[in-house]
Amino acid sequence: MDNSDLTNSNENFLEQIIKNDLNNGFDKSRLRFRFPPEPNGFLHIGHAKSICLNFGFGKLFSSPVNLRFDDTNPEKESIEFINAIKEDIKWLGFSWDSECYASDYFDQLYDWAILLIKKGKAYVDSQDQETISTQRGVPTSPGIKSPYRDRVIDENLDLFEKMKLGQFAPGDCVLRAKIDMSSPNMHMRDPVLYRIINASHHRTNDKWKIYPTYDWAHGQSDYIEQISHSFCTLEFEVHRELYDWLLENISDMKKLIPKQREFARLNLSYTIMSKRKLSELVESGLVSGWDDPRMPTISGLRRRGVPASAIIAFCEKVGVSKRENIIDFALLDFCTREVLNKISYRLMVVLDPIEVIIENYDNGKSEKLIAENNPEDEKYGSREISFSKNIFIEREDFKENANRKFFRLTLGKEVRLKNAYIIKGERVEKDKDGNIIKIYCSYDPKSKSGSGSLESLRKVKGTIHWVDKNNYEKISVNIYDKLFDIESPDTNSNNDFKDLINNKSLQKFDNACAETSIKNAEFEKYYQFQRKGYFKLDNKNSNNLFNRTVTLRDNKKF
Repeated sequence: MDNSDLTNSNENFLEQIIKNDLNNGFDKSRLRFRFPPEPNGFLHIGHAKSICLNFGFGKLFSSPVNLRFDDTNPEKESIEFINAIKEDIKWLGFSWDSECYASDYFDQLYDWAILLIKKGKAYVDSQDQETISTQRGVPTSPGIKSPYRDRVIDENLDLFEKMKLGQFAPGDCVLRAKIDMSSPNMHMRDPVLYRIINASHHRTNDKWKIYPTYDWAHGQSDYIEQISHSFCTLEFEVHRELYDWLLENISDMKKLIPKQREFARLNLSYTIMSKRKLSELVESGLVSGWDDPRMPTISGLRRRGVPASAIIAFCEKVGVSKRENIIDFALLDFCTREVLNKISYRLMVVLDPIEVIIENYDNGKSEKLIAENNPEDEKYGSREISFSKNIFIEREDFKENANRKFFRLTLGKEVRLKNAYIIKGERVEKDKDGNIIKIYCSYDPKSKSGSGSLESLRKVKGTIHWVDKNNYEKISVNIYDKLFDIESPDTNSNNDFKDLINNKSLQKFDNACAETSIKNAEFEKYYQFQRKGYFKLDNKNSNNLFNRTVTLRDNKKF
């Protein structure tokens, strides 16, 4: 293979790193990537970016990609999260080469910890975590060395063995690396490698009483799996020095040493990306679960109706950078519309119905009208919709007294019924409290859409949707909005993020009226409720609940 032209200016910097390595003689057959989630929650849209990145490199370079679960904290991890993660990755359209677990390497990690102790590069500290944290100090001045830092090797080996056997309680002691308490990098000030956790592990059960920290397990797992390029988000950039130090002190230089590099994580406006905070939302009952359609989780977006291809397109548009920024949620909506407009079946659904009586339409008469299923693609065909004297329209589509900018139904003015006729508001009927309960109209019988008559070509300023009162299906509809009221709830230090919840993020319509063809709706398909947005059947309920995925349009352009 000729590597002389492997780089170009359009590539992201991580891709350039890989190709530069290949240009400099790295064996392409040794390329291997990984996606390493901790199974302590559901994946969110930020993880989707990392999934697309790593599996995308796997596809680009025809190289294997491991799915590795960094399962080092049994108190927060579960099989439920593991299964959900695998389902999300598959749904996005990716497959992994090997399914790996950090817990599979616990014996090896323990042996390497023993090696560090014997080298005089690790020790058991019998101080509590608060004291250890205080002694680390601040980056601008040296920390305070632990009084246990110079324990003799044999004593450290004995104490570490007792930790393993469960002879100490959580918090009694930890194993720390002995590096540099004066380093300006706080992660190099004798970081903790092992802590005591008395909890059953989903794979190792009760075998272990000590568990490796992320820093100890992650790089070593990369090494065991011979990952060539370990890509992490920017918050791990300060960990890289420790990543390299640990590998240097345990590795066989004959084997490949992984290279860690960092990229900016995905931050999305009007939402949060912390799994801890997302977990708080679930546990507090502020959302219905990890897959609540208002959540930024992949399962939540899927339930809301966002196609996998839209998420992938969104991640591609966001790109890969070295600088943190907040991506406008509207970009995800834009990518979603771009996909859904082409594949959605059109339907008419009235969310908040009010009856319209067409007074000059024959009593008892009913007719079938033709409507396109998708004007973007003729292969979707057409459908029949029924029309009669009594129809439903949206309550908000009528005003008894309207200004010139109101282009929907009002008294004395005309409006077109989608795929039907032109009608004019004549009068209203009100209840004893003065609320409008019925609207009486007249229609132009020669204005039927698609008839070719001169009247059918007549231009009126507004078109509204409707449903035949004598032939309809009742459904439930959930209208979702942004979960938070402010653009950056994750960085707002003045309030508890849970106090920033948008109280109007969910509107329920349990008496919506839909044309009868909705009876044929399928979970695998996507639908546009005309003038209302894109919708999808909810995957946890009966076949009459639809979730709105996204509105029809947004003023922002991308």
